[in-house]
Amino acid sequence: MGLELRTNLKLTQQLVLTPQLQQAIKLLQLSRLELIETINQELMENPFLEEGFDDPNAGTEDLISEQRKTENNEEAYSKEIAQNADWEDYLGDFASTTRQHNMKEVDLEEGLSAEARYISKTSLSGHLMWQLHLSRFTPKEVEIGELIIGNLDNKGYLQSSTEDMAEVLKTDPNQVEQVLARIQLFDPIGVGARTPQECLLIQLKVLNYDRDPILVSLIQDHLDDLESKRYKPLLRKFKIEMEDLKEYLDIIQSLDPLPGANYDDSEPMFVSPDAYVYQYDDDFIIILNDEGLPKLQLSSLYDESMSLNSETEKEYFKTKISSATWLIRSVYQRQKTLYKVLESLIKKQRDFFISGVSGLRPLILKDVADDINMHESTVSRITTNKYVATPHGTFELKFFFNSALSLDDGSEVGSESVKALIKKLIADENPKEPLSDEKIGEYLKDVLKVNIARRTVAKYRTALKIPSSSKRKELL
Repeated sequence: MGLELRTNLKLTQQLVLTPQLQQAIKLLQLSRLELIETINQELMENPFLEEGFDDPNAGTEDLISEQRKTENNEEAYSKEIAQNADWEDYLGDFASTTRQHNMKEVDLEEGLSAEARYISKTSLSGHLMWQLHLSRFTPKEVEIGELIIGNLDNKGYLQSSTEDMAEVLKTDPNQVEQVLARIQLFDPIGVGARTPQECLLIQLKVLNYDRDPILVSLIQDHLDDLESKRYKPLLRKFKIEMEDLKEYLDIIQSLDPLPGANYDDSEPMFVSPDAYVYQYDDDFIIILNDEGLPKLQLSSLYDESMSLNSETEKEYFKTKISSATWLIRSVYQRQKTLYKVLESLIKKQRDFFISGVSGLRPLILKDVADDINMHESTVSRITTNKYVATPHGTFELKFFFNSALSLDDGSEVGSESVKALIKKLIADENPKEPLSDEKIGEYLKDVLKVNIARRTVAKYRTALKIPSSSKRKELL
C-alpha cells in the first residue's frame, strides 16, 4: 500500500483561554501582596497605565451616584473604567459605605512605624559566632569553631562528625573535639551536642548534678522509659521510692533538650487581611483592604495615540492599551468577586461571626458558588491565600469551608466546631485523669448529641497537635 498526502477540512470546537482571561484567572488566586507586586510591575512596563490620585473635592455621595449610573449601561460602564478607573468609585461600594453614615469611622490598623512592627532577630549562628570571636581561641581554633557552628541545625545539634570536619580542615580530629567541647559550654549550654543524651549530660555537668550516678544513668540509658512512663522497672533497678524518682524527673524536666530552638532562624509570617468584617448593631460590615493598592487609570497618552500614522506604532499602542484596560477590569472583577464571596460567607456562617468557632457550620464550595451564581473553581481561586479579619480573629477564607458531622436530631455540625469543642474539653480536664479519646467521643454523643467515632476523635486531636491521654497524664 502506497503512502500519499491528502488535504482534508475538519470542523472542531475547543475551549481556548485568551491571554486576557488567563490574566483575570491568575489575579483571582493571587494574595493581596502578590496582587500589589503584579500591579506595580505592570505600572513600570505599560506606558498607558498610571496610578491615579484621590480627588479631595469628590464626596462619597458623588462616588456612589456615579457608580450606580455606570451600572445601568455595561458599555458605558466598561469605557468609564478603562479611561478613568477611580477606585474610590467601586471600592467604596464594596466597603458597605451606605451602612456607615451613622457609624464611627473604623481604624483599620494602628499606625505603627516599621520599627515597631519589625525587629531584627538574633540567629543561633550569629550568637555563637559572637561568643567564638570574643573567646580566647587561636586562629586555627576559630576556623574550626566556625566550621562547627556552620554545621549546626536550627535546634542546635551538630550534623557532621568530627572526623569529616577534621578532613575538611586538614587537622587532627582530637583538636576538633577540644574546640567542640568548649563551644558546647557556650550560651545556650548544650549546643553542638550530637544526641539528646549528650545535650542533657552537658547541662547536668554545668549544674554539678553529674555526681549523682542514678541521675546520669536515667539520662544516658533510660530516656525512652521515662518518656513512655515505665516507672516500675526503674524503681526496682535503682531501688528508690516514687518520690525520689519524681525529684529526678523534676531536674530532668528543668533541662533544655533543644538549646537552639529559641534562636530559630525562621521568621514569623505577618498576614495583611484582604478584608475586614465588623459588627454594627445586628448587621456585619465588609471593608476591603485597599491600603497600598494602586488606583489604576489609563494614561493621558491614550488620547495622543489616536493621532498616530505609523501602523507599527498603532499596533503597539493598541496592544498596550488593551492590556491596561484588561488589568483594570480584572482587578475590579477580583475585588467584586471577593466582596460577593464574603457576603455569602457572612450569610451562611452568621453564627460564627456572632459567637466564634463553636458556631461554624458545615459548608462546601458548591454552596457559596450556587449562592453567588459562579463556578466552584472561581470560589476556590478567590479563597486561596486570602485572609479576613473578623471580631474573633484573622482567618483564611478556606477556614470557613469544613465537612459535616451528623447530630441525633438529623441536623449537622461543622468539623471545625467539633475540633474547638475537643480542644476545650482537654483544656478543662483533670491533668491527673486526662480524658481518653473514647471518653471524649462518649461525651460528645451524650451531651452534644454529636455522632462521632473514637478514631475520628483521635484524628481531630492529632490535627490539633494534642498528645494522647497517656502522654498528657501527669505523674502523681
